[in-house]
Order: sequence, then structure tokens, then C-alpha cells
Amino acid sequence: MSMPRVGIVSTSMTQLRPAWDSAQHIDLISAVVLDVFKGTGLTLDDVDFIIDSGSDVLDGRSISNCGFLGALGAHHKEEARVEEDGLWAALYGVNKIRAGSSSVGLIVAYSKPSESRDIDLYWGSMVEPFYQRPVGFGQKAALGMQAQRYFAAHGIDGKDAAALVARRWAAAAEGGQVAIDAVPDSDAVLASAEAAAPLTDLMISRPVDGAVAMLLSTEDIAARLGRAPAIITGMGTSMETHAFSARSANQLESVAKAAAMAGAKAGWKPSEADVAEVSASSAVGELLVLEGLGLAGAGKGLDAAMSDKVNRSGGALPADPLMATGLVRLAEAYKQLSQPHAGANAPRRAVVHGTGGVAMQTNCVFTLEV
Repeated sequence: MSMPRVGIVSTSMTQLRPAWDSAQHIDLISAVVLDVFKGTGLTLDDVDFIIDSGSDVLDGRSISNCGFLGALGAHHKEEARVEEDGLWAALYGVNKIRAGSSSVGLIVAYSKPSESRDIDLYWGSMVEPFYQRPVGFGQKAALGMQAQRYFAAHGIDGKDAAALVARRWAAAAEGGQVAIDAVPDSDAVLASAEAAAPLTDLMISRPVDGAVAMLLSTEDIAARLGRAPAIITGMGTSMETHAFSARSANQLESVAKAAAMAGAKAGWKPSEADVAEVSASSAVGELLVLEGLGLAGAGKGLDAAMSDKVNRSGGALPADPLMATGLVRLAEAYKQLSQPHAGANAPRRAVVHGTGGVAMQTNCVFTLEV
């Protein structure tokens, strides 16, 4: 028996800010949950399940989603929590619908890292606790080592990374979804404080607060509502080994494996996508993702990164709402595929990437079509 095709019928997102001082978690969540139904013909009564993505560590309490059930609209509904980037929550939702037990699902991801005293402690909690954590090994150190290896192997330097970062911030500012006081140019990126040599602070993704919601449904329900969904045609996940020193240098093998899995289901390679929305913890991380997706050869990620089809939204470098970044990328790809009056040159296919863990240990890839 063939499984139903599942698509995105609507998305909603708050502005992504360095700090939402005037809003609590429940405010951000309820804002997107209320907005995502507008114009769809669906209501909360039509939703079969709700899956939310967040972090107990960042929220500062265990089973933190229990405090947000009302804002999620999950009262007297099936609700599940995914303690990983929101793209994995979407994967869970798609599989629930494909399995035939549900027809409409609501996916919500949120983040308020601004409330954490030190975001480095969040990353430090993920590393090996006896030998690495006591000496301060964590996200920044791992990303710095990753960048040193890549720069040395491929003749890339800080100026190249700075140009990419400046391009991403400019794109995010133009889109208006990210709160940005001033767009840094390449010189400003290079002049920002050192994070972990050779990376400066602006070469590492900026944590921001925000929430995103997405409605998934079977293709026939979307047709009945008179909406043209973006169909999710392929999905794949994989992860690097936990020990950073044991990972392969200058590549993210798990991205390539996840991309191959998604591409096999879709029937086309991610490199054939018209639009690519990818996550990254650093400028070098984005290059490694693009190479893993097959959009560029080894050491040539910068060429792909500078193309017009990659991260038109600005990507994760100017705005990284931890635990929600991948779902934001999926929402941005959906918007680009659903632009009205785009004409014959409108994008028809998209590849989306989400990541998690220290130095991008876990990776997830989606393919979309309209």
C-alpha cells in the first residue's frame, strides 16, 4: 500500500531577535500557533497531533514543554517533544502522517538562548565530561579546529570567510525577518573579537530568540482546501561520531549520508535543487555542508555559498535560534517555492538542512517540490 504524500500548507515565524525581552516562551509560541492557521481553512480542531522542539537545558527546567502545552494548543491533544533541532520534529511529523495514523500535524520549534547566563555552558554540556569538559573544550574550540584544518587544506583564509558572513547578514537584513541594527561588512567581521582562531565572533552563528510553526497535511487535504503545498519528497539523517578527534577532517560525512538518503527517496540529487537553505554553526561549517550536499567539490564550498540559490534568507550565521534553526530553514524554503506570480523561472525544488551538536555532529536533510 502506497503511503500518502505529505506537504507543508502553512508556516508562521516571529522575528528573530538577539533577545525578546518583552515576551516569554509562551508568548512567542502562542503567536506563531495562532498565526499559522490564518487563510488555511484549518483550525486547531483539525490537528491530529502536535510536535514541539526545544531544549530543557536552555529553558532551565526539566520537561519544560509541559509548561507550554496551552500555548502549543496541545490541551487534550496528542503531543510529543523532540529534544533536537526542529527539522527532526518535522521528520517525525511527516512519518506519523505517512504511516496513516494522522492527516494534519502542527510542528512548533522555539528558542530563548538570551535567558541563558552563558551559552557556552550549553554546548559544554554535550562534550565528554571527564577529560574534555574540565579543560574548556566545547563548541567554539571545536569550530576553531574545524576551521584551521579547512583553511590549511584548501587555501582559504579569514577574508574569504568574512566575505561570506557579510553576504549572509546583508541577505538577512533585506528579508526583514531578523532584527539587525547594523550590517557588518567584511572588515567589521574580521575586526570582531576572536572566538577561536582563526574564527572571529561574527564568523560563528549568532544565537537569537524566536519561534516557528508549521502545518503539515496529506496532499489530498491540501487540495480540498484549495492550497498548493510544497511536497516533502525525501528525508535523511545521520550523525558524526561523538568524539571530535575521531571525525574525518575537512568533511561532514553525515551530511553526505543524509543527503544521499533524501535524494534516493526524492529521485533527484540535492545538487539539482533550485533553492538551498542550510544551517551552519560557523562560516566554515556552511562550506562543509554545501560540499556534503554535493553542491560543491571538496574545498570549493565557497563558490557554491556565493551563488544566488544558497541561503537567500541569510541562513544561520546572522540568526541561529537554537533548536529551531532547521525548521526556520524549512519555512524559508517553503516561502521561496510558494511565491505567487514568480513566472516560468520560479524555483520548483529545494533542499533543506538542519544540524545539532558540537561542531555539527548531527545532520538532517529534506527535499521539497512544488
